[in-house]
Amino acid sequence: MTDPTPTKASGSGDKSGSSEKSDSTRPPESRRPFQLSSWAEAKFIGDVLRTETVGGGLLLLGAVIALIWANSPWGDAYTDLGQFVPWPGGAPLHLDVDLAHWAADGLLAIFFFVVGLELKREFVAGELRSPRRAALPVIAAVGGMAMPALIYVLINLNTGDSALRGWAIPTATDIAFALAVLAVIGSHLPQGLRAFLLTLAVVDDLLAITIIAFFYTEQVNFLALAGSLLPLLAFALLLRFGRTWWWALIPLAAITWTLMHASGVHATIAGVLLGFMVPVLPRKGEQHGLAEHFEHRWRPISAGFAVPVFAFFAAGVSLRDGGIGSVLTDPVAIGVIAGLVLGKTIGILGATGLMTRFTRADLGGLKWVDLLGVSLLAGIGFTVSLLIGELAFGAGSDRDAHVKAAVLIGSLTAAMLAAIVLSRRNKVYRRISEQERQDRDGDGIPDIYQQLPQPTPDDDRR
Repeated sequence: MTDPTPTKASGSGDKSGSSEKSDSTRPPESRRPFQLSSWAEAKFIGDVLRTETVGGGLLLLGAVIALIWANSPWGDAYTDLGQFVPWPGGAPLHLDVDLAHWAADGLLAIFFFVVGLELKREFVAGELRSPRRAALPVIAAVGGMAMPALIYVLINLNTGDSALRGWAIPTATDIAFALAVLAVIGSHLPQGLRAFLLTLAVVDDLLAITIIAFFYTEQVNFLALAGSLLPLLAFALLLRFGRTWWWALIPLAAITWTLMHASGVHATIAGVLLGFMVPVLPRKGEQHGLAEHFEHRWRPISAGFAVPVFAFFAAGVSLRDGGIGSVLTDPVAIGVIAGLVLGKTIGILGATGLMTRFTRADLGGLKWVDLLGVSLLAGIGFTVSLLIGELAFGAGSDRDAHVKAAVLIGSLTAAMLAAIVLSRRNKVYRRISEQERQDRDGDGIPDIYQQLPQPTPDDDRR
């Protein structure tokens, strides 16, 4: 897809000569992995990050309220609220679940629907459409998931009692929580580095979805699973022909979710598949595709309501009985904390180092300490980590409580370390941010994006 944002003619103004000179000395695009490809991409990522930052603050608020309530004298009321079953007669479709499960299976489906939209857009029209540009964040994400899993397994090899089922808990990154941390410390992280973090989280989500589908699905009702494909196909056909009838799309999505839930496959997978069905490229005569319209409408609902409510029901672990000591003596909890803090950092930093060494990629004015800060930030694994913990050990179990506490401890530790590293570089980030916003000719497009090599038609078809 060609960039819809108008650009200046190369011969206009006084900057044409300087732009050409700058381009002639700039390394090839494939060697500038922390540089955005266009102003349109930068604007889109900026909108996403602002929404996620606000959502991250609400997520933190929900988690804090849950922790305070669960450990207060009224903690039993919090437990009773999570265990309340609003529809006790929904057994045939396995809908007789409590509010905590509705938050995990139902509301998180909205979150994963947005993830599906985001994934498809990235592969069709975003940073991941070009294998050259996608290579670094993909490899970094794989390293950032493999190393935490390896550290967890090494710590729990001899633990027994199904402890190894939790190997995937420390592999996830919560982008909303991470961006909330950036907002708190007032970091002016450069756009390219923010885009790298966002793309890393997108690939991380894709791998997490795959893990949930293949490793945490025990029994499958293939009849219900096949039935879920029919409303999914109808949903896709309506959108393919441009029929955005909410009164038809929402019921079809709900039926898809219900049948997927009844099949035994985690219902959030339905959200991802529905997101994949939404067209990305704009129709003739339109400026934006349906995926972008849907994302603008549903991302605030996901970040502002669905994820914070899930955090409220998932993060309320009571430490009144065993206390923090019982958590820190459980190898499962130790593996989760070590995986998030050490595994994420080592995996992402190590994979990025290998890629830049073998491809001779240019960091574009950034230093390895900047990547260290981002790698630590990726160790904030909240939403999906809590979800995998429940799938691995069962919601409400003693081990699940330890996992929740470990995810909170690991995420907060990673957040504090990232804040220390990144805040020390804030002056440099502020200067880079000011350069990225300069618009001397007042055309609404920062000058730096008009000095970038324009993508070729071949690149856009990938």
